[in-house]
Amino acid sequence: MDFQTFQAQQRLLIRQRVRLMVNQYEVHAANPDGSEGELVAFAQQKRLAFKEQVTFYSDDRKEQPLFGFKARQRIDLGATYDVTDPGGQPIGSFRKDFKASLLASTWHLEQPNLGVTTGSERSKFVAILRRVWNFVPYVDSLPFAWPYHFDFAANGQETFSVDKKFALRDKYAVDIKDPRLDRRLVIAQAVALDALQHR
Repeated sequence: MDFQTFQAQQRLLIRQRVRLMVNQYEVHAANPDGSEGELVAFAQQKRLAFKEQVTFYSDDRKEQPLFGFKARQRIDLGATYDVTDPGGQPIGSFRKDFKASLLASTWHLEQPNLGVTTGSERSKFVAILRRVWNFVPYVDSLPFAWPYHFDFAANGQETFSVDKKFALRDKYAVDIKDPRLDRRLVIAQAVALDALQHR
């Protein structure tokens, strides 16, 4: 898929693959019927890394890097993650708002010349339920199956949303409303919602 077509995508589908020591993510364009279309990016995240870094490739052979994100500092509750192209040029950044996230996970995404877009969990009930789940003995070791959703907005206008779907493996639908948003930045943030959610 050429870059112009990629940037015109309004819906992307992300599916997680679980492997022994890594999490892997496939990002697909959505077909008109809602099914998975062409693979547009593949990412792999090492678990328990001291400095979080995720690189996105054109496919699972990992020969052609497309973009990536990396924490500015070692694991930190309020770390900022820079999203860059393969040459290291900045695309944008995102960070978790630790204080606001005590009740509902909240993230701030920034793209040059576009400003800040803020996203938080759509359902406060599910947000609180997820937090309680982590403190219940024995239950906390089970995955939280209830789907959660994030809505991102800037200046009162929705820019994109990330909806987790009921599935054996984590699946997300990303709907992009603002055509100016760099799809690479949106994908990085969407994967981070899964990969970094418990940080």
